[in-house]
Amino acid sequence: MSPRIDLYTRAAMRRLFPALIAVLLAFATHAEPPSGRTEATLWLADADAARRAEAVAWVAMHGAAKDAELLHPRLRDEHPQVRVLAERALWVVWSRSGDAAVDKLLERGTEQMQAGDHRRAIATFTEVIRRKPAFAEGWNKRATALFFARDYRRSLADCDEVLKRNPGHFGALSGIGQNWFALDEHEKARDAWKRALEVNPNMPGVEANIEGVEALLRERRGSST
Repeated sequence: MSPRIDLYTRAAMRRLFPALIAVLLAFATHAEPPSGRTEATLWLADADAARRAEAVAWVAMHGAAKDAELLHPRLRDEHPQVRVLAERALWVVWSRSGDAAVDKLLERGTEQMQAGDHRRAIATFTEVIRRKPAFAEGWNKRATALFFARDYRRSLADCDEVLKRNPGHFGALSGIGQNWFALDEHEKARDAWKRALEVNPNMPGVEANIEGVEALLRERRGSST
């Protein structure tokens, strides 16, 4: 879950390509893309940041959800633009279920959610889950819709289901924090956001959330003494 991010593949790809262009322009290079998965896997650990960026883009365009493990190390890449690219690429591969019909449902539910029709979005994502219960992003999308519908307890339950299937889903971890914060469970919110940053340290909004909730907790402790 991450309400501020477009999760379905088409939108995520639209965000990926500008990031890739920015990376290539930063390196002033026109590197050829990897020839296939084997070369892309090797390039992900290459000393040349432009090659690492090309490899991340290749995985985003051709990879499946199982390939997320290839991208996670690049969230700590020494080059900031490669880190941005890796984060966006993860959203892309997470959104692929391996079933075109399920992916289409996921896209439809996201459009409903973005239009504010949370009831229909929840129903659509429930159908995604029914058809493909092992697909973590179906649970994540329903968690997001439930959060928007202010059904925080059910959203938390769906976030837990996401993490059972994808323990490295920093969006779901961030979503747990958002739900706990909405429920005035501020210490639990802080702890969830810290876990999210442990997985993906490139989320300034989550860092700001932690700072804000820690200030709130200090204020509350001060007022109780």
